[in-house]
Amino acid sequence: MSDWTTVASVTDFAPGDYRTLDIDGTHVIVFNVDGAFYALEDVCTHDGSCLHGGAIEGCEIVCPHHGARFDIRTGAALTAPAYEPAAVLPTRTVDGEVQVRDDRWD
Repeated sequence: MSDWTTVASVTDFAPGDYRTLDIDGTHVIVFNVDGAFYALEDVCTHDGSCLHGGAIEGCEIVCPHHGARFDIRTGAALTAPAYEPAAVLPTRTVDGEVQVRDDRWD
């Protein structure tokens, strides 16, 4: 998959907000952090549960199941019980639209 998928209009995607979507079977969470857009695979690397629904604190998301923290910008696992990073997906804005691409298997 190398096509870009539109997530939302920039004007409809407020700072501090996130959106979830499915791209060809991959669950993705896209964040607006102070006007910059980042995307992670919506999977906690500790136990495979979803990250969405977790608290967002600055540039971190806290897994709602066991409290592991991930850096939204890099995917880095910041606290136990997660030790492996979350997969990061590229984002861009084109003509006022936020887009994401899952190119890990190209």
